Amino acid sequence: MTGQREVTGQLTNWAGNVTFSAERFRRPASVGELQRLVASGRHVRALGTGHSFSTVADCRGDLVSVAGLPKVIEIDSGRATVTVSPGLRYGELAGRLDEAGWALRNLGSLPHISIAGACATGTHGSGDANGNLATAVSALEMVTADGDIVAVSRERDGEEFAGTVVALGTLGIVSSLTLDLVPAFRLRQYVYEGLPGDQRDEHLAEILASGYSVSVFTRWRGDRISQVWVKRLAGEGDSRAAAGRVSAAAGRVSAAAGPSRWLGATLADGPRHPVPGMPAGYTTPQLGAAGPWHERLPHFRLEFTPSNGEELQSEYLVPRDRAVEALAAIDGIRDQVAPVLQISEIRSVAADNLWLSPSYLRPTVAIHFTWIKDPAAVIPVLAAIEDRLAPLRARPHWGKLFNVSPDAVRGLYERLPDFERLRGRYDPAGKFGNEFTDIYVPASR
Repeated sequence: MTGQREVTGQLTNWAGNVTFSAERFRRPASVGELQRLVASGRHVRALGTGHSFSTVADCRGDLVSVAGLPKVIEIDSGRATVTVSPGLRYGELAGRLDEAGWALRNLGSLPHISIAGACATGTHGSGDANGNLATAVSALEMVTADGDIVAVSRERDGEEFAGTVVALGTLGIVSSLTLDLVPAFRLRQYVYEGLPGDQRDEHLAEILASGYSVSVFTRWRGDRISQVWVKRLAGEGDSRAAAGRVSAAAGRVSAAAGPSRWLGATLADGPRHPVPGMPAGYTTPQLGAAGPWHERLPHFRLEFTPSNGEELQSEYLVPRDRAVEALAAIDGIRDQVAPVLQISEIRSVAADNLWLSPSYLRPTVAIHFTWIKDPAAVIPVLAAIEDRLAPLRARPHWGKLFNVSPDAVRGLYERLPDFERLRGRYDPAGKFGNEFTDIYVPASR
């Protein structure tokens, strides 16, 4: 997956729905060069792998890719951490960690995304006990508006640190991150098909807790769920490390081969892709074959492009105890949703304390939509979904398409005023802002 791409001389995001308005595209080769670039620029934004569908990464001045910085992977076994360069992709890091006997607690569905970009927008994987990817960050360094490097850490900076991790790139350009590690572990991945809709509603909590990581895929058509992907910890004898230490919650799940029938669904008899018509060979191994964490947690293999960018994406995160209500609300407008949908994915995310995280202080269920690439057809459907989910205090994903008003977003994040003051202190001139961030998280001066 290539991330951002150039179309007729203009740089766009991966999907091609955002054409960046930057005057210059920069790719510094060192942190020192990045410092000089930031210090001399008037408007500067960091660009990761270009997988956001909103305009969160856009910039009218210098758009800076950190992918050219020297690749850093420094494992500290004593502290169980790894320090990495910001442009590194998760797929590039994971194999190195596994070779050294370590793992990240969770990964997103795509190993192709950059670490800094995913953390800055609160991107997540799945699992009742797994926080979003930013919760692994224990320290970071960033180049601030005057070109200086500022270091913050969970241990030293406490509350302020909780405001700097999911920051939408508005405090500075991250130059390194330190991530928490756990012992390497192994997983088995099963796919079940044809789950009855009434079973989804009656047993949703049980379904989402049935593995270390679980994804429910639906097309919002008929009365059955397309697929349920269940990623379960392999047994102690099948693992190079004590996988049970990774998540006590997942320890409830047997590592035995999956039953052929489960809640009315049928175990798939071969590999599956979640999007109808896409090659199953792009996906990570299924059928219960045990394998390393980084080859099972993502849905897709790093060596393949799982899609060609012909899509749009949106996602809304609701309190876990109101998830059944949220699904029922969308069911009520399925005749609007289904015609413009490729696939929808339902996942759970643990609560965290990061101020701008969509899972801030609440266990969450995330409802993701992969749409056809037709904004004119999709935008009215987003409005209908948002209207239905508004009473449930649904938080939109910062990097996906949404129409939720700034006032409504403000009411969803109780620490937003604190973050706006933090932004005003780090970047009083608004060097790292853009139209998106200045509307949704304006600096307070």
